[in-house]
Order: sequence, then C-alpha cells, then structure tokens
Amino acid sequence: MKHNVEIKSYLLQSGADLCGIAGIERFSDAPEGYHPTDVLPDCKSVIVIAKSFLAGTLACTTTIPYTIVRNMISDTMDKMAVAFCSHMEKEGVIAIPTGTIGPSEFDEKTMRFRNIVSVKHAAQAAGLGVIGKNTLLITPEYGNMVWLSVILTELELEQDPILETEFCKDCSRCINACPVKALGEPQMEQLTCWEYAFGQEGQGDWRIKCHKCRDICPHCLGSENGKMKRHL
Repeated sequence: MKHNVEIKSYLLQSGADLCGIAGIERFSDAPEGYHPTDVLPDCKSVIVIAKSFLAGTLACTTTIPYTIVRNMISDTMDKMAVAFCSHMEKEGVIAIPTGTIGPSEFDEKTMRFRNIVSVKHAAQAAGLGVIGKNTLLITPEYGNMVWLSVILTELELEQDPILETEFCKDCSRCINACPVKALGEPQMEQLTCWEYAFGQEGQGDWRIKCHKCRDICPHCLGSENGKMKRHL
C-alpha cells in the first residue's frame, strides 16, 4: 500500500470521512520545533484524516453530549491512525501518528501550547479545508464539525490541491460572539480561551463549557451536515 488511492481507500474504509495528503514542502512556515521533520526526520508526506462530529450536539442545552462525542471520536481516530501505521510498517514503510487532541507542548518562544504538528494547518495544507477566523478548520462537506488527526510518513506521495475558498470574508460573527474576547487579530488569545472553556490549570471541569465560535459560524455544518440546520 504505497499509493494515494490505496492509502485513502484504507483509511476511509477504516472510518475516516475525509482524507488528504500534503507534501513536506508545504510546511516551510511551521514554527521552529514543530515541523513534521522535527518529529520524523525522514518525513516526506503528511496524511490528514477527518471524522465528522455529531451535529446534534449543538442543539443541546448542555455541553455534556458534545464533550462525550469529542472524547470518543478522539480515541477512535487515534486507534485508527495507530492501526494504519502498524499496517504500513508491516509493509516496510515508516508511518507514525501524532495524536488527535495532543498531548500539547508549551512553546516558550511563542508562549503557546502546540501539538507536535498542528493538525489544523496540516489539514489546510492537505486540501481538506480552510482555517477560519474562529481558528477552526472549515470543510465544504461538514463545515467546522470535524475532528482531525495527522499521520507522518517517509513515503513521497502525490499531494492534494489546496482548497482555494474564502469562508470568512466580511464575517466576524465568531469574534463578536466570544464571551471572553479571545478571537481576533493577530491570533487567538489561547490561554484566555482555554481557561474559560476548560477551567484554569488544576481547577478544570471534565466537560467543555464553551464552543460558541463553532456554533455561530454560518458554515458550521457544511453540505453533508446541512440537513441538520432545520433542527439547530
């Protein structure tokens, strides 16, 4: 299994809803220490998988169902990625997972927490969608209701075209809706957002308490989840 069609077919049959591939040259702007080759020195291609998130969670009056789905999908995607990498290794190809929701590391140069490879930037580089003003990836198929996972491989694969779409033109709904004003230029106030949504370090709640920037987006659901709009 050393070609794009075979790889995508395997991952889609394993449960992914979307799959894209980016060449290593598309990561020239990655922060120092968080480039794919900082993780896997012989990395030639970055494979990104996405799984749609249950749109019905946005219709709830509590964030508990949203949190449950987030945790279960993350675990499912990590297992999917590890199984794929194990299959590749049996075929003599190195491929490694990087984690669906972390663990995050603190980058002292920028004073931000980062995954070892940014899943959203990798997904954008792989043509799956565009990062919006709410800092979430927006896809044509599922809007921003997707969870992402990144796999690095030494294989040199054909990369997918970058999506040339502007979702956020003349729109600032997410910026205006943020209860702690964490969104906006030049970049999101990450710790402000996290402390509000998850609680301060050592005092966190197990549930995610806020996802307003996801809900308010006009492209929240995309075409595949669009049938849910009449209920939300």
